[in-house]
Amino acid sequence: MPELHVPYVVEQDEDGTWLAEAALTPDIFLQGEGETREQALEDLRTSITQATTDSGIPDHLVITLPD
Repeated sequence: MPELHVPYVVEQDEDGTWLAEAALTPDIFLQGEGETREQALEDLRTSITQATTDSGIPDHLVITLPD
């Protein structure tokens, strides 16, 4: 899988759970959660990998460079 740079937000919920969120498109929002910030980010990475494996990488995230 190519390297993707996806903007994301990480916040700690009121109950102490960490949440990481990213939008691949205006209609596709992904979330990860965990007991630590790192676990939430890893869970988000897994969600992004699964979504892009299932549906492909959204066109606006792909840049083709000339040879």
